[in-house]
Amino acid sequence: MLEQRKVAKVLNTKATIEGAGVHLERAFGYEEAPLLDPFLLLDDFSSNNPRDYILGFPWHPHRGIETVTYMIDGTVSHEDSLGNKGVIASGDVQWMTAGSGIIHQEMPQEFDGAMRGFQLWVNLPARNKMMHPRYRGVKKEHIPVWKGKGAAVRIVAGSLENITGPVGDIVASPSYFDISLEAGVFWEFAVPKGHKALAYIFEGAVCFSENDAEIAGGHLVIFSDGDLVRAGGAHRERGGRFLLVSGKPIGEPIAWYGPIVMNTKKELEKAFKEYQSGSFIKHKIKK
Repeated sequence: MLEQRKVAKVLNTKATIEGAGVHLERAFGYEEAPLLDPFLLLDDFSSNNPRDYILGFPWHPHRGIETVTYMIDGTVSHEDSLGNKGVIASGDVQWMTAGSGIIHQEMPQEFDGAMRGFQLWVNLPARNKMMHPRYRGVKKEHIPVWKGKGAAVRIVAGSLENITGPVGDIVASPSYFDISLEAGVFWEFAVPKGHKALAYIFEGAVCFSENDAEIAGGHLVIFSDGDLVRAGGAHRERGGRFLLVSGKPIGEPIAWYGPIVMNTKKELEKAFKEYQSGSFIKHKIKK
């Protein structure tokens, strides 16, 4: 018999300022990361005031992680040390493997209306920390949508009903679903047993059992282990919309400071020394 995952913990977002002055809500980060292996951080950057985000995230380094940026509404310009340059527009996804080291910038553009996006950091195991950096941009039209009665799921990564999302080859083998449920509609979503699973509600409200209290937008849910997540739209008018993310835990020590995540303090110190000395980038820029 399949085991339904229970709500183990609910976290409130924390108002945070990052980059050159971007106001965002942090669903989880450094303090909560031990509970969410292999995930390190999830930021919700949303505002209808350009002053909250226009200064963006100027050039900065990453090493030892992968990032997934998902834009709901708005536009972010991206450029990196591999020579990649492009725009993440409404509905698009950017997947970046920092690996041995990448330097990039992400600059939100002024948007007519409420801008909203998410960035998820996924840890890399020790054997992959110094892998070759790589980048992939996925356009909205290449992200499949599964539809059921009163439900719609954008499949960024992982599979649902034999439909597979375009973001693949991430070391943690994650699933990343953007799920919309009408009021009172319940569906079950398979999650591999042993994988860490979390949900971030960002519109309306959601129940994760008919007998559970509704959880409103701006909250993160951490689930117990099991085979599936059962969820229902709980807001009387808007139902609920949330990210459902799962991945295989790594189970290794973390040494983390700012944008760099390694396994030991010595590796972390080396990374920052290399950044300061100009030897951080280990792979050549594309010609």
